[in-house]
Amino acid sequence: MTESNQSIVKKLGLKPLTKENILYFYFPLQSMVSYAALSINVMNPSIAIRLLPKRDVTNFLLVHTLFGTTLYFYSRPHLAVVPSQRRVAYSICGSVLFSFGSVLVWAVLRSAVPRNQTLATLLGLTSGVVLAKLTYDYLDSNDKQLVSEKN
Repeated sequence: MTESNQSIVKKLGLKPLTKENILYFYFPLQSMVSYAALSINVMNPSIAIRLLPKRDVTNFLLVHTLFGTTLYFYSRPHLAVVPSQRRVAYSICGSVLFSFGSVLVWAVLRSAVPRNQTLATLLGLTSGVVLAKLTYDYLDSNDKQLVSEKN
């Protein structure tokens, strides 16, 4: 990779293509795209119906969200000391709670807001960003506590 390409990659916050980065950075990153699409699909299903009239994409988006978030949970430093089988179980559980909890929040929001497609879409995306950021901050806080305990 040329120096200018490396600079662009760093500015965008991307990482080199290694097995670790693909599994624990790019798949989780892709899952956040699916998560955003899932938020729109739950809050404003008419968009998906217009784009793909003969297919329900909810399960597809949910599976992609679960896969990437499970890998993300698994890669967290505070879980590194946990035995492998338990680490997998915790990662799957965290991913399921995050993903299905989000779907439940969106379903409740959708029933509580006026029937306005634009509002529903924006509320879905905004609440998704807030939920994802809170989850990221929570996991990051756990990781930092582990580091401070070691020092």
